[in-house]
Amino acid sequence: MTTTTPRPTDDRRHTLQRRIKWIVTATIAYNLIEAVVAITAGTVASSAALIGFGLDSTIEVLSAAAVAWQFTRRDPERWEKGTLRVIAVAFFALAAYVTATSVLALVGQVDVQHSTVGIVLTALSVVIMPFLSLAERRAGRELGSATAVADSKQTLICTYLSAAVLVGLIVNSLFGWWWADAIAGLVIAAFAIREGIEAWRGDACATSVGMLLEEEHDDDHHR
Repeated sequence: MTTTTPRPTDDRRHTLQRRIKWIVTATIAYNLIEAVVAITAGTVASSAALIGFGLDSTIEVLSAAAVAWQFTRRDPERWEKGTLRVIAVAFFALAAYVTATSVLALVGQVDVQHSTVGIVLTALSVVIMPFLSLAERRAGRELGSATAVADSKQTLICTYLSAAVLVGLIVNSLFGWWWADAIAGLVIAAFAIREGIEAWRGDACATSVGMLLEEEHDDDHHR
């Protein structure tokens, strides 16, 4: 005997939509701060991993903004393919930059400086991102939103990315293993390629913003 999950009432649905909006807004705001701090700290410490981490956060924010912009158009579907291709190219460019920087660091044995700011930032991300991911995933499942659930998984992936950079920074600080930072940078490049491929295929990384705007448009249309 199979059971079906009851659909939420209209009031509950609107509550869940508002909750996801706040979660997405908080995620974007945190990513903005994360990007500025990471790029600055990475530049000071000559850390390819930190700079790549900050650039990845920047692209995540731009991805969400691009999708949100798309759904402000009269015909959102018309702009979907182009928007995703721009996002994909940005991720591929990030992967190329971080790969080149990391390889040059390995070949030239670039001395990466200790970065307390970088360690604190990535440690905070490892703690904060899982909570944001879990909250969005629960709300998305109850709402029946595949895009919100997918976006929550993307946030969780950012946690793994933060952990990789954190390990590289700590290992470099404790043991002087300068190459650990470059390896962490290559991990970021691999994630960026994966995200770029998904965007190129049509699996947007941060589509919950656009989804909510679309649902609002549908609600207004049916009223």
